[in-house]
Amino acid sequence: MTILEIKTIFFFNINVQPIIYNNTLIVNAFLAFIIDLGKMTNLRDILAANLRKNRQKCGITQSKLAEKAEISTQYIAMIELSKQFPTPEVLERLAGALGIEAYELFAVSPSPESIMERLQKDIIREIREVIAEVLEKNLAEKRNNLETVD
Repeated sequence: MTILEIKTIFFFNINVQPIIYNNTLIVNAFLAFIIDLGKMTNLRDILAANLRKNRQKCGITQSKLAEKAEISTQYIAMIELSKQFPTPEVLERLAGALGIEAYELFAVSPSPESIMERLQKDIIREIREVIAEVLEKNLAEKRNNLETVD
């Protein structure tokens, strides 16, 4: 387990069930995904967006969600505005009330734009590597030709 994984587990303060596969420790996918995206570091904003999205998908109001999760409507509103961050216990109750797993409140789906941007950067990097390799090979051939002429 890397230090980053350990810090992540303690930061979330959630009972994370690690999986060992091929002698590699794999932490729940949502932790790795959040870390991988880099840009999405504000957990309050991620939680706020996902809570709102899942609540609306269920077709319930803040008031109904608050009733199901046994918390106040004002607290739901504050979470959805990124003004409050709930405890792990409240997160579990919110997820249960929405019929999802708690980690889904932190799932981040990359936008098509960010996927294309990452793909573009990867392609540019690979093209540069190929060009550098070809130029290096051509330069080496020209040096060999010059040496054989002399």
